[in-house]
Formats: sequence, C-alpha cells, structure tokens
Amino acid sequence: SMQSEIITIGDELVIGQVSDTNAAAIARRLNLAGLKVSRITSVPDRKENIIAALENIQPDTSLVIATGGLGPTSDDRTKEGLCAFFDTTLLRNEEVLAHIRALLAKKGFPENESNRNQALVPAAAKVLSNEIGTAPGLLFQKGAASFIFLPGVPFEMEWMMENRVMPLLQSIFKLPPVVHKTVLTNGAFEAQLSELLKDFEKELPQKYSLAYLPSPGMIRLRISCYEPDADTFPELDVLLDKMKQIIPDYWIGVDVHSLEEYCGRLLKEYELSISTAESCTGGYIASLITSVPGSSAWFKGSIVAYANEIKTNVLGVEESLLNKYGAVSAQVVEAMAVNGRRHFETDYCIATSGIAGPDGGNTEKPVGTVWISVASEMGVNSRKFLFGDNRERNIPRSSYAAFNMLRKMIEDDRKKNKNSVKMFD
Repeated sequence: SMQSEIITIGDELVIGQVSDTNAAAIARRLNLAGLKVSRITSVPDRKENIIAALENIQPDTSLVIATGGLGPTSDDRTKEGLCAFFDTTLLRNEEVLAHIRALLAKKGFPENESNRNQALVPAAAKVLSNEIGTAPGLLFQKGAASFIFLPGVPFEMEWMMENRVMPLLQSIFKLPPVVHKTVLTNGAFEAQLSELLKDFEKELPQKYSLAYLPSPGMIRLRISCYEPDADTFPELDVLLDKMKQIIPDYWIGVDVHSLEEYCGRLLKEYELSISTAESCTGGYIASLITSVPGSSAWFKGSIVAYANEIKTNVLGVEESLLNKYGAVSAQVVEAMAVNGRRHFETDYCIATSGIAGPDGGNTEKPVGTVWISVASEMGVNSRKFLFGDNRERNIPRSSYAAFNMLRKMIEDDRKKNKNSVKMFD
C-alpha cells in the first residue's frame, strides 16, 4: 500500500508547549483511506530544520503532508525553506490576495503588510484554496512524491483535509475503497479486550484488520477491509456477530458515535426523560448529555451537589445516612438518584459520588472509588467502581460507566415492562 509521512512545523510542538493533535488527526484520516503513515516528524520553525525534514523523507514515500508554519508571522521562514527545497521563487497570487481582502473586510479588520504577504506563494506550487482562513494550502511535486502544506490552525487543517486534500488524493493516487465498521465498547480495558479477542483476530481473513482505538471509559474496535468486494458486507456482518458473542458484556453497538448519543437515541425512541444528581463528576454527565443535538427532548436538568449540605438541603439526602455511611456510599448515592428523580420528575436519574483524587482517599475508600446509581420507576441500580488515581481520567470514566448503566437499565426495563416505563406525563 501507499506510503506517506507527516511533518509538523512549529516551535511550540518541539518544546512540548502544545500537543501535536494535527499529526494524529491527519494520520487517522490517511489510515482510514488506506494510506499507511510510516513516519511523523516534528521540527522547529526554522528554515534549515524545515529543509532538512523535507530532504530526509524515505525513498519509497509517495506523499508528504506538512502542517504549521504558514501563518502570518512564521510564514516567511517556512516559505523561504519551501522556495529553497523546491527551487522556486515567491509570486503574489491574485486569487489568494482577493480572498484575504474579502475575509478581512467581512471581519472588519484593516489590511496590513503581514496579511498581504500571505498572498506570496511559491511559483511552483498549486494553490489549495482555504475558505475559512487566510493561509492557502500548497501542493508541490518533487521526484516521485507529492508534498502538501497546510495551515497549522487545527480547524482550518481539518477543513482543508476534508474539502481539499482527500478529494485531491483520491484523484492523484486512485485510492482503493476501504470499508470500516466500528464497534463501541465500554467497561473493559484494552488489554482485557485484546486477550478476549486474540483468537478472533488471528482467524481474521487476510484482507481484514482489527484496530483498537481507546479513550477514557470507552474503547472503539475497528474492523477494516482493504480490498472490498461484493462479499465484504455479508462477511463483515458475520464477523461482527462473532465478535459480539465473544464480548457481549462490553458491546454497545456498531457505528455508534458515542455512548451519550446512543443513550439519547434510546430515551428519544421510548419518549423517556432523564436528569442527573452529580457529585464527583461535577456536571460532566449533564454536559455530555447536552452535547447531543436535540437533547432538550429528553434532558430536564441537573443538580451538582458537591458539598454535603447541598446533598441534604437541596436533594433531601438524610443527614443520618451521610454520618453513618459517608458521602461515597451506596446508601447516599441511591438517595441522590431517587430524590433527584422525584425533584426533576424524570423517568430516570443518574447520581454519582466518589473520590476523583488526587487526595481524599483512605484505605477503606481509596482514590478512584466511585458509586454510581441510576433510579427509575422500576427501582434503583447501584454499582461501586474502582478507577485508580488519575483525576482527569476518573471523571470521564465515571461518566461513561454511568451512561452504560443507564443504557442497560433502559433495555432491561423495556424487556420487563413492555407497555411503558413512563411515570410522569
């Protein structure tokens, strides 16, 4: 398969001030299109570093995508480097200039020398117009390789990849179609899943591959077929079915964008409503719910009851429960869910209470201990989780564990009570 490389340019990357999200986003897109990325290089914003990186590409690389170093300020060094490497000179591009002027006028910004310099483009380059920013993309050919330079602003880069680069690569390289199916899972670590799916992966037909795409609280499993034919879709269905039988407890669904979206779909389909009573997640669950378009149809509201007096005064959790069991306990989190549901008059309420860290734990309840409860008309489900001591990861992990409990509960409630699980009309 075609080999490609990514070069990211910018001082902020090599001093570790900014994580290189651009390289990851470009690599993801290229891989999905069947273009293997063999190397990612980051260099500072200096002419000689940029030239060295371009000269150093591997002999069998046919595509290089570079990003960064094309803004109004660092522009000159990158462009000087490009002119030296591609043996060309800068020319003013009238179309780019007209576009920059129109953008500035629209925003009410005055035109200056630095803006006008962005219309200076290496003569050997084909310009890839950038509708949402001032710096255009550039395409060069040298030897057997195509070189594409994109602006470093992430949303501009993403827009250019989607609207300019992918169609261009399709025409230059006649990319074979690739078919992907992605499974969303929750509740297992990558190591557990790969252990369970070890034999499944070994037995995959030659043209299929399995990739693990982890994020806190969720792992996506992607099966890809790089030589699809008429049998691919029925084959994929069989493979997915086999996979589901191996990991039924962790399986959420195929091509499900996110757990919050999936729960939203269930709530909408069954005309149910939800609220949250959150302590350790601090409103993160409510925030995820409302990130789904249309969530006003199923989400009523949330109480973030961080302090104990809010749990008692607002949510009506009895003080005796807090004194006897502590805030991080089955008893308290159940009272929060039941009372939260009553308070908001919703079909379901999710409650969380835990020790997110880094401090506040003890031997009996170590950091990462989280109690989650979901209440419905049919009853209350509670579970204790031990997530380890990373606060940043614990909050999303708790939130996704809560969504997964909600999902299972809605599905179970439907089975138990076919007529309705609605209580409040």
